[in-house]
Amino acid sequence: MRVGRSGPAGEPEIHFRRPPQPPAVTRVCLVGSGDTDVRRELLSRETAREALSTYELGEPFENTLAVETVSLGAAVALLNDLNWYLVRFTDAALVLEPSVSDEEWLSRDLASAVRNERVDPSETDEFLRIYGVEDGRLVEPLHARRTGGVPEYDLRGVEETVVVRVTEDEFGG
Repeated sequence: MRVGRSGPAGEPEIHFRRPPQPPAVTRVCLVGSGDTDVRRELLSRETAREALSTYELGEPFENTLAVETVSLGAAVALLNDLNWYLVRFTDAALVLEPSVSDEEWLSRDLASAVRNERVDPSETDEFLRIYGVEDGRLVEPLHARRTGGVPEYDLRGVEETVVVRVTEDEFGG
């Protein structure tokens, strides 16, 4: 705040600075497989625990582990560091990259392709894996091709959905 000389009625004129906008961050969300407690499994392994030690851990959905990174490159590097554990303890690794979309996640493979400039960010929105959210947990994904808006999730009644952009190779998955 800065106080100026005076306003029209002689009272001090007050100028407020706009608070700085928080920097856009890239988010990573690891989705645990089956009955595996992904947080417990990762934090009980020394190498994974060290790789995650600099991050604040979150859980946006039941049996997930999420972190915020400074960039898409940092997110992909973290996933590469955790690869041995991801193969064993997760069903999916998702990346929310604000330069691509503020609401739709990228699969790990698609995030890597965008980072390595094999896919243009503007060409990532055709193939989708849409998860339902039921009781705070991600449930069976629906594979759909975007032909306008996001297709409706119709596998069961759910509270909300999470849209994940995937590569064409992952689409049939």
